[in-house]
Parts: sequence; structure tokens; C-alpha cells
Amino acid sequence: MSGTIEKISVALPTDMVNLVRRAVDTGDYASNSEVIREALREWKARRATRAEAIARLRKLWDDGVSSGPSDDLNIPALKQRGRQRLRSSRK
Repeated sequence: MSGTIEKISVALPTDMVNLVRRAVDTGDYASNSEVIREALREWKARRATRAEAIARLRKLWDDGVSSGPSDDLNIPALKQRGRQRLRSSRK
């Protein structure tokens, strides 16, 4: 976080306001601002994790496309192998 603090006004639905106030009233947080800052930190981390997952998926996609065409699939054989694996896992 930068050294500069800026005040903003945020409109929240009543249920969210109650959650924030309850968190402060129970002593979990010292202020409403502290509750909101933690929520924003978690939101920021979740967005970063999502962006990393999307980047990994894009790389896997690109790797798959650049690997060239696949062989023809034998669907009945794939189903049979899947059924055998399922039976083996149940033993």
C-alpha cells in the first residue's frame, strides 16, 4: 500500500453495512475502513490468482495448437479403456 491515504465515499446495501459494523462491533476490526481494506486486498489477490490461471490455460491451449493435429480418435476404444480403469479403481 502506498503512503498516501485518500478518502472515498462508497454506497453499500444495508446487509453489507451490517456485516461491516458487526465486524467492528465484535472487535475483529478496529474500523470500518479496516474491514473494507481487507476485503479489497482479498479481492485483489483473487483477481491475480484468476489472471494467473487464465495465463496458464492460454499457454496450454497455445502449446496444444502448436503441437499439430491429433491422431484420429477411436471413441469405442476410449470408452472401453475408461470402463476398464473404472472397474480397476473399484477393486
